[in-house]
Amino acid sequence: MKKYYSSIKPKKLLHIVYKKEEFKKINENNRLDIIEEKQFLQLSALKLDKNKTFKPHYHIWKPGEEKVIAQESWVVIEGKVKCSFYDLDEKLIAQPILHPGDCSITLEGGHTYTILEKNTLVFEFKTGPYKGLKFDKKFINEN
Repeated sequence: MKKYYSSIKPKKLLHIVYKKEEFKKINENNRLDIIEEKQFLQLSALKLDKNKTFKPHYHIWKPGEEKVIAQESWVVIEGKVKCSFYDLDEKLIAQPILHPGDCSITLEGGHTYTILEKNTLVFEFKTGPYKGLKFDKKFINEN
C-alpha cells in the first residue's frame, strides 16, 4: 500500500494505492478493511468461500453533514491505468501505474486517469448522490 499525503497539510491523507498482492493479506476473519471507518468512502477486501451468504439487508439514509465531498476508488480488472494525483494546491504529487487487481482510492485532492492499454476495464466506486457537474467537480488547470 502506498499513501499520498498533502505537502500543504502534511498529515492530510489524499490518495491510496493498493496492489493486488496486498489484498491477499486478509485476516483470520477473511476481511481486510482498506479505508479507515471515519472516511465517507468505505472499501474492504473479502475472501469468500463457495456458498457463502449474508443476511438480506438494505442500507438506510444517515443524517447528512452540511459539507460532504465525493470520494472515489478505481479497481483495474483488465488492462493498465496511469493515475495522476494532485495535492490540495493542484500540484502533481504522484503518477502510479495500476495493473489488473490494483486499486486507487482518492479521499481528497485532485486526480485524473490515463488508460494505457486497449480494452481496459475498471470498476469505479464513488460516494453520492451525484447532483450535477456544478456541485461535483472543480477542474485543475494543467498549464
